[in-house]
Parts: sequence; C-alpha cells; structure tokens
Amino acid sequence: MSWIHITGFDRLNGWGSVADADDRARHYCGQLEAGKILYFDRAPFELPADQCEFLLSRKQSGLPIFKNVSYRPHTDLLRGVAKDEPRNIARLHEIMRDFSRRVISFADRFLLPYAGRRQIDYASFRPVEEQKRDLPLHKRNDLVHIDSFHTRPTNGGRILRIFVNINPRQNRVWQVTEPFEPLAHKLANDAGLGKYAAGAHSPMHKLRRTFAPIFRTIGVRGIDRSAYDQFMLHFHDWLKESRDYQEKTAKERLEFPPYSAWMVYTDTVPHAVVSGQFALEQTLIVPIEAMVVPRVSPLRLLEAMCGTALAN
Repeated sequence: MSWIHITGFDRLNGWGSVADADDRARHYCGQLEAGKILYFDRAPFELPADQCEFLLSRKQSGLPIFKNVSYRPHTDLLRGVAKDEPRNIARLHEIMRDFSRRVISFADRFLLPYAGRRQIDYASFRPVEEQKRDLPLHKRNDLVHIDSFHTRPTNGGRILRIFVNINPRQNRVWQVTEPFEPLAHKLANDAGLGKYAAGAHSPMHKLRRTFAPIFRTIGVRGIDRSAYDQFMLHFHDWLKESRDYQEKTAKERLEFPPYSAWMVYTDTVPHAVVSGQFALEQTLIVPIEAMVVPRVSPLRLLEAMCGTALAN
C-alpha cells in the first residue's frame, strides 16, 4: 500500500502530550522521503464551511493557459481567476491566503525537521473535473508523471505537496506506480540522464547560470536550471510520452474521499489524477539539507547513478 493512514494528530493540539512527538515527526518525514503518501481521514487544518461553499460555487477561467487558480504567498498575488465581480475576486483571494497560511502552520508542526527550512511555494485551487480534460500531452494530469516546475527550478530541493478534497460528494482518484528509486534505475538512462550529467559542468552551463539574474530582471525564468532540474523536467515529459510506460507499468488506484487530505513528494511518487473536481493544494520546497534521509532524494539517487554532481 502506497499510503500511511495518520491518526492521533489533532489540528489544535498536535500530538498533545505525546512525549515522542519529535521522533514521530522524523519518522513521518522519512516515510514521505521514501515515497509514501501520508493520508488523513479529515483535513488536519481548519476548513471553514462558508469558504468551502464559496469555492464550490466558483468556475475556473475559460482561458486555456490556466489549469488552476494559483495563489503566490510571497507576493500575495492571485492568478487564473475568471472575470467576476471585484467582491468575488477579493473573497477568493482572502480564502486562498487563509488556506495557505493554515496549511503552512500545520506542516511546520507536523513535520518539525522541515520547519523554518522549507521554502513556501504556490497554493492552488483546482475546480475543474480532471477526467477527460482536453489538454496538451505534457500538461495532462491523467498520464503518470513526476513533478518538475518549468519556471521554478528547485536545484535539488524536493516538491512536497499537501492536498485536500473539498468536493462533498466525489472522491478524488489517483493512480500511482513504483517510487522514484526503482523507476530511475529502470528508465533514467534511457531517458538521457548521461547527456544531462555530461553537461552539468560545461562552460555554457556555467555561463548561463552566471547571467541568469540579469535575465530574471527582464522576465526570463528557468535559465538557471541546474542539470538536475533540466533532467527532471525532461523526465516528466519523457514519462508522459512513453506509451510503454503508460500502458504496461503496474498501477495502484487510490481514492481520496470528501474532506480527506494527503501529503506527498510528487517528484518521488509517479502519479496520475484520474478523476475528481474541487481540490486545494499547497506546495513546499524542502532543501536537501533539511531532509531526514537525503540519500533517497531524487538528486542523490541520480548523482549516484551518473557519478557526478547535478546541482550546486
């Protein structure tokens, strides 16, 4: 079974008077890093009913470039919102801000080794039914993939995502396959790991990263991708393009009921979203130095395979 059912954690009091709270936190960090999904019957953070009702009444922008409504905590910006009355947009903005803060507060209590070291990334609201969405191949969620961000390189940091299904009537359905370590040993070399490793220390690569801050000032992002980020982004696309992988790999079906929550390193657990509508999500980036078992991170596994550093 790919998930671990978490019980005994109270959203107000944490583990309460349990003396081994630190050990529990390290244990669950280690389980996440090894490719497990941590599952909660009910969200371990507040989900006000009036906010959920408002979100369930919203519809996503009709613009095809937006898959989700996104909230950017560092700049307090909301993106992907359909044209609406200003008061409705303001309400959505408020709800996304509150959701992000509550989830981050929960994560810092539940995953103590990461607190103060994790980087806060985007939150999102996913109001569209996932089943049979008409999207370009590389943007399809129903194909098994690992996550990698096109415009936000992690330089070896890991992508931790915390989800909650706010649909009152419908499960959110995933499929998952074997975790990253066996996957990489089977397919990373076929996907071109050697090419990216060979370019990790090339003069052109170093030059591109040197001038990346200048390019960022004019809106060009992603030019400073490490070799690790370049390979992970390519591997994301390669897995979606591989008919053999999509059709022949054994899959496990997971169903997340209404108001349940789950957290997972989506760069470690190959996954596909089969169906579901109305989910909230917060992403955190966990740097290599904060990890409990860094040797099982995708960065360290790939570096061990190719024999060279892929991030700096």
